[in-house]
Amino acid sequence: MKNVFRLMAIAVAASLALTSCNCFKKMAKNQDEVKVTCTPDVLALNNGMVEADVTVSFPVEYYNPKAVLKVTPVMVFEGGMVEGAAKYFQGSKVDENYTVVDKSTGGEYTLHVEFPYDARMAQSELKALIEVKCPKGKCKEMTLVNANTGAIPTKDELAILAAGGAEAEALKAEFAYPIAKGVNTLQAELNYADAMANTANNYKNVTTVVTKADILYAINSSNVTKKASNTEDLKAFKENVVAQQSNDRASQKLYVHGYASPDGPEKFNDKLSSARSKSGHKAAEKLLKDTGMGLDVASYGEDWEGFKELVAASDIEDKDLILQVLSRYDSSTQRESEIKNMSAVFTELKKEILPKLRRAQLINSTDIKGKTDDEMAALINSGRLDELTNEELLYMAESVLEDNKAKAAVLEYTAKKFNDARAYNNLGVVLAQMGDNAQALAAMEKAAQLGLNNNELNNNLALANLANGNVNKAQQYASAADAETKSLIAAAQGSYSSAATTLEGYNAAIASTMNNDLAAAKKAIASDSSAKADYLRAVIASKEGDLETAKAQLKSAVAKDASLAAKATKDVNLANLFASGFKF
Repeated sequence: MKNVFRLMAIAVAASLALTSCNCFKKMAKNQDEVKVTCTPDVLALNNGMVEADVTVSFPVEYYNPKAVLKVTPVMVFEGGMVEGAAKYFQGSKVDENYTVVDKSTGGEYTLHVEFPYDARMAQSELKALIEVKCPKGKCKEMTLVNANTGAIPTKDELAILAAGGAEAEALKAEFAYPIAKGVNTLQAELNYADAMANTANNYKNVTTVVTKADILYAINSSNVTKKASNTEDLKAFKENVVAQQSNDRASQKLYVHGYASPDGPEKFNDKLSSARSKSGHKAAEKLLKDTGMGLDVASYGEDWEGFKELVAASDIEDKDLILQVLSRYDSSTQRESEIKNMSAVFTELKKEILPKLRRAQLINSTDIKGKTDDEMAALINSGRLDELTNEELLYMAESVLEDNKAKAAVLEYTAKKFNDARAYNNLGVVLAQMGDNAQALAAMEKAAQLGLNNNELNNNLALANLANGNVNKAQQYASAADAETKSLIAAAQGSYSSAATTLEGYNAAIASTMNNDLAAAKKAIASDSSAKADYLRAVIASKEGDLETAKAQLKSAVAKDASLAAKATKDVNLANLFASGFKF
């Protein structure tokens, strides 16, 4: 319901006895019909601004044709005030370029007021400073009028106003006429950090390392020569097996795979690869006999995959043509035939590729288990972060550490040491959760500068800009944002109805409360037992007039978070609760 005030009329009535601004004498007529309304009647924070439309209705036969009136909206709060843009009115006989109010018709005029939000405005009043100007008397120049009594300033008050400063602002606040009280700051309670997302790390607790060595055979042979069983590759293979045996985090599996080069009859090559797997197995057992390791054996026939890999890595001029043939035919016989038809190419293959495929391949697949979570946490707690890898640090910050300060310290170290965009993004998320919105945005912008370009960062940049009040900047990311982020952008712009349909939990409750759908708001936080949810339930109950529930919920909220007590005393949404005599 709109608040209705008798603004100018009250000021003018008293002026008859207390001032010599004689152009206002006849304006006292019909004073009770001068009305001022404010929409909304309870001001609300929206998009970093506090805005309202103040409408003044002048009755017929009220406005003096020679009078000039200056109305300046002000937000008054403890310790100061902020002035908005003034609106000037003039009578029909005034030679100025202001809004004319005709005595014979009166009229209704709307003044749009807006102020950049200041945290001190949570407990504030929207008022109007009134200044008058007449062609005769003491108000030949614009003169401030006490809008509550109609008096013009005394000599001492004029001196205070001329001196400026805090005392002058306090006097102006006394002279100003009240229009609306407080600012509903629920929009500022939207939790953007909860909608932010980390960029995933590539941490694996178990890493598989594969090493290989080949025993090579002569064409169409499965006999292992002395030279083939005593190569440097085989010696290195054994050394790796022995080294891993002393690693209590390593688990090794050894294999021998027999192959044939794909340049003969397929059935023949199947038998040949089987024979090579057996002879290769014997050679491998001899090589590794003092390790105690067993080997699994298998034969794979013609090695077309190995053929493709070797060709792709070679310098053969027509290798792309060869690879096309491989991809075109499923039949190994057709592949072989087509390649042999390229006689010049086939000559190169016989020299460079095929001999390497006549083999038994020794494979060591080693699973190496990483540090336990407790081990990594101990290193972090002791300041030995340099003993952890990039991925280990990212993993610990995302999945193990619980304290946000510890997470931020780890991610800041990781971001700087490895210049890792993922770490900067995730650092931004943690900083946002800690309430450091400016640094959160800076970290995410650094991630973008380093080339990170994914959905998580796009959403996070939008949300971080919202948290910093940069709604227009956030809108730049909206087209590629997910539904939740788009809805939070809408809510930050005051479109609560559309936002509430997509959002969930606490943010949905905020949007629904601002949309005056209190039933939906209560439902959205029904399972949320946090302090902020209890506080919001107190606000909702207060709006519903259920002061007993409001008291209980506010006491519960403050018991969980004592800082909410100070906030509550300044919250316009709880004004009726404190007006009823409630105390902590």
